[in-house]
Amino acid sequence: MTLSGEFLAFLSLAIVAVMGGVLLLNLTKVVHMVVALVFTFISIAGIFVLLSAEFLAVVQILLYSGAITIIMLFGIMLTRHDDTSEPKAGSLRKVLLFLGVLGFGFAVYIGIYNLDFGQVPNTLHENNTEQIGMALYSKYIIPFELTSVLLLAALIGAIVLAKKDDEKGAEKE
Repeated sequence: MTLSGEFLAFLSLAIVAVMGGVLLLNLTKVVHMVVALVFTFISIAGIFVLLSAEFLAVVQILLYSGAITIIMLFGIMLTRHDDTSEPKAGSLRKVLLFLGVLGFGFAVYIGIYNLDFGQVPNTLHENNTEQIGMALYSKYIIPFELTSVLLLAALIGAIVLAKKDDEKGAEKE
């Protein structure tokens, strides 16, 4: 088996993505968790580039690595925190987490080892942004619109919760 540059790039990006996810679960400071999440998002964007989905890679960088992460940091900075520290996780929890990650990786490997999609015409490199738009606004228009309604409901819920917290803070003062 020869190791091509594309395989090594994928392997390194996948390792960074998995390490970012594991660090996100194990770190204790929220800002450090967000930085680990950014590493995961950027490595996933790199995997999109390897798959010739440059549009998705740019959207991944702009939306997730940029906007979502900035919103998380603003949310962290603008909210009050009760400084109740949780006990440190024991070594048993870390071992179980590691075994869970290995088990998940093994299950994914077994699931895709002999996976055969048959002969699918390879048109990924041709007009992939146009193909995404056509599929999104024709075949998947209902899930697309339901997602927008769900995000609107989450935004309204966040505003209501923030307003309740603001009213409680005004009563205490």
